[in-house]
Amino acid sequence: MAEQVGSAGRRNHDEPDDAEPVAHLTYEDIPDDDTTPLWEALMDNRPELVKSLVAAGADPWLPVLCGWSPGRLSLAGPTPGLFAVPEGERGLNAAEHAAVLEAKRLRAVLGDPDRTCLGLACVRGIDAAEAIRRLEATPMHGSRLQALPEDLWAGHSTEDQAWMVGVTTVPGGCIVTQPWGVAPQAPGVQERLSAGTVCYGLFVNPKSGEQGTITRDGDLVAWGLYPGGGPTPHDTRTPDDVLLAYLHRGNAVAHACAWAGLRPTDARAVDGPPEVWVELPRRDYWEH
Repeated sequence: MAEQVGSAGRRNHDEPDDAEPVAHLTYEDIPDDDTTPLWEALMDNRPELVKSLVAAGADPWLPVLCGWSPGRLSLAGPTPGLFAVPEGERGLNAAEHAAVLEAKRLRAVLGDPDRTCLGLACVRGIDAAEAIRRLEATPMHGSRLQALPEDLWAGHSTEDQAWMVGVTTVPGGCIVTQPWGVAPQAPGVQERLSAGTVCYGLFVNPKSGEQGTITRDGDLVAWGLYPGGGPTPHDTRTPDDVLLAYLHRGNAVAHACAWAGLRPTDARAVDGPPEVWVELPRRDYWEH
């Protein structure tokens, strides 16, 4: 049975970084998501509040989530010198340093994180040809592609176009995209794509924001995720999850790609034009 992972306890990333601290906030207070005020201040890029909480007695090296403390996690962020690393505390290892560098590169090549109505499936270890085979999809050519309306990427699509997805091979795997719809995140699509591997699905809902799922070897194992929302106990289960969620706060597409181990070199696989447009067979992809 799949384990549901909810998205309660999300922080508001629209809040300005210089927002005034809540007057009654102390380091003993525990937020709704079972982290700490110091952790939340670090997530929200509020170094002055971090310093105030530490001055009030908060321990930056106290583990909060999957073994990560605010102090150690800050070494991967925009203010790595925020705390002096005390003797006996370890810094980032080589793999974690590499993840920090890759996050900077990935966010740069993907560009603007605002992609309303985008549907995405990031699949580890298979190429576009294998994805098309698994989906039993039909490549589209010639006049059918030329007939696509110019405003298709603005979220306006017809019933026929709802069955169209783009597929592109990228380093580490492939990306199935629909810049105007939810099809790549449909359970039936991800179950087929994830055979023998893993798939991270994303849909940027214009009403409720980013929605993520994880499908492993055909089984939907996590849903209700909030990619780009930062690490919370509800969305993370391993130390690697925490690091990736922290590095990709505010960028759901980069988070999805990084979780699946994909390393696109530009935004073409996400925004188009993809390597190949295909048409999915007409079937119910929401029954699973």
